[in-house]
Amino acid sequence: MLKGKKIILGITGSIAAYKSAYLLRGLIKEGAEVQVIMTEAGKNFITPVTMAALSGKPVLGTFFENSDGSWHSHVDLGIWADLMLIAPASANTMGKMVTGFADNLLVTTYLSAKCPVMIAPAMDLDMYRHPSTQSNIEKLKQFGASIIEPASGELASGLVGKGRMEEPERIVEIVKEFFRNQLQNSTFEGKKILITAGPTFEKIDPVRFIGNYSSGKMGYAIAEELASRGADVVLVSGPVQIKAEHQSIKVIKTESAAQMYEACAQLFPGCHGAVMAAAVADYTPENTTSKKIKREGDDLTLTLKPTKDIAAELGRIKQNNQFLAGFALETNDAVENAKLKLSKKNLDFIVLNSLEDEGAGFMTDTNIITIIDRHNNPQRFPLKNKREVAADIADKIETYLK
Repeated sequence: MLKGKKIILGITGSIAAYKSAYLLRGLIKEGAEVQVIMTEAGKNFITPVTMAALSGKPVLGTFFENSDGSWHSHVDLGIWADLMLIAPASANTMGKMVTGFADNLLVTTYLSAKCPVMIAPAMDLDMYRHPSTQSNIEKLKQFGASIIEPASGELASGLVGKGRMEEPERIVEIVKEFFRNQLQNSTFEGKKILITAGPTFEKIDPVRFIGNYSSGKMGYAIAEELASRGADVVLVSGPVQIKAEHQSIKVIKTESAAQMYEACAQLFPGCHGAVMAAAVADYTPENTTSKKIKREGDDLTLTLKPTKDIAAELGRIKQNNQFLAGFALETNDAVENAKLKLSKKNLDFIVLNSLEDEGAGFMTDTNIITIIDRHNNPQRFPLKNKREVAADIADKIETYLK
């Protein structure tokens, strides 16, 4: 049930931290990818070595690694996760979460999280029922967190009452039920969406090609975002150095514009829509050679011919129950050129980014976009991480699916 889901498991200073090992094992067994973040107090109750062995990932706890100075980005962690689960959550950590006292990686990640948050409190009964703790729990609920109520029973102090962290098996079931309900309520559930990503390489000879600087990061981020919302994604990818992670993404690898055209023309009629995020070559060599072209003289003349326009073809065959989105990377007259492309190719909306904007364009982890709909209404977004940009694009797609 949890295959392909990315979960942050936060562990704080509570004797119930020993249960986190069983919880982690249960999440992994269900197919989740889990990143453990521990507070310093949490490390006193269960070792990072244990949790790293069970998760298959180094346990995070500090902002920086003293050995090499590398930084653990709470922003990237907050974007990466589909769910943040803090179990056990101590009174101390919940207090920091409420006040925004961000003195450790766990709290800063919580404050940056784009995903839902679940909290499983664990503490002695008097601490749990204290008005301060109860007030903090209510505030966390108001902030949008889900509270996994502690159970009643014998506590570490020897007292009997409410404060025991819920059993790991039950927490796993709660997490599974959450994702099950999320899929059932998702607009994207049961929708098949075509995405293109990356560059195309137009062959000159066995060792040379015409290409561009596209890394594929934007297209892959859109694919991951749509898949996380329940869509079945077909990703037609040019040659890139990244891999799709979500199980609901089917990758079809292509190299040339012609190969990408054939794949898209075949797949699109069976999809609910498509996002053309690839940087497809406009021209390809008219002739290629099977042997390497040797240098003879100072000049080499190549005759180029236009490639088939993938977006225009999909726009031509698009049905009323399908959506089609395109991308426009411009260097000048950006809005005017994007609007022209939007109309010419029968797109429902176009995502404009400009090389004139710092932090946008090829081979970056960030982007600045403007979404223009078919009525020429622009919606501009600030500089964001490409996964955040993908979420904005997914929100736009959702309006068409509804």
